[in-house]
Amino acid sequence: MSPFIARLERLDRVGSTNDVVRGWLAAGTPEVCLATATEQTAGRGREGRRWVAPPGAALLVSLGFRPTWLAPDSAWRLAAVASLAMAEAAEVVARLAAGTIRLKWPNDLVVDVVEGTGGPAGTGVRKLAGVLGETDGLGSPDPRVVVGLGVNADWPAANFPAELASSMTSLREAAADRPIGSDALLTAFTDRLEPAIEALRDAGHFDATAWADRQLTTGRTIRIERPTGAETVRALGVDPATGALVIADATAPDGQRRVVVGEITHVRVADPSIAGAV
Repeated sequence: MSPFIARLERLDRVGSTNDVVRGWLAAGTPEVCLATATEQTAGRGREGRRWVAPPGAALLVSLGFRPTWLAPDSAWRLAAVASLAMAEAAEVVARLAAGTIRLKWPNDLVVDVVEGTGGPAGTGVRKLAGVLGETDGLGSPDPRVVVGLGVNADWPAANFPAELASSMTSLREAAADRPIGSDALLTAFTDRLEPAIEALRDAGHFDATAWADRQLTTGRTIRIERPTGAETVRALGVDPATGALVIADATAPDGQRRVVVGEITHVRVADPSIAGAV
């Protein structure tokens, strides 16, 4: 095992790998610690949404960090770096063209089927993976960050849940039904994660260009949903300093407004030409 990973455990059936890693950090386990599981019974996404997959169909992995070396307002970059590493790893393992897997702000990995992969042509943006970052003690002497990723890996399209089949995909589906090994995907992921985290830790380097270039929402009409209501706006990009989504706003002095993750419950691609958008 690489010295980059201080603790790695492959588990069978757990409630949540994020909860496992949070417990390790609370007990003093050093970074970077990693738990992966065959099945989760209490997997979750943002806003408490349930995350489910059949046993062995998804790569379920959580990472634990103690980022005393990172400013509290930059902790979001840990999830961003993990998302980029997973997107690159998934493309290699599934033999997909670079750039096939996109990031949908704030926390999804998706495939744009309109561009020809991941499902029947013309069926829109399909969710491939979700990323959940959770923090404890940011700004204290003992900051802890857990980043969980659930990737639909070796999941045949014929077995997708009926209620999600129009909005999800898997690496197996994107790879024309070629089997996808979770171990190979995990290895490819950690191989790419290690140099990216070490660059962030040692030199404060974050590949903001790669993160921005993979954003699906840039230049598109999106629907931002909040607890107080929703609005349809044009996404202009992302802010590499804060992690915020940048949207057009004619009332702002510079014609732009920034939206942070804590303000929203969901972001949907709202282009009328894209059916099945998520």
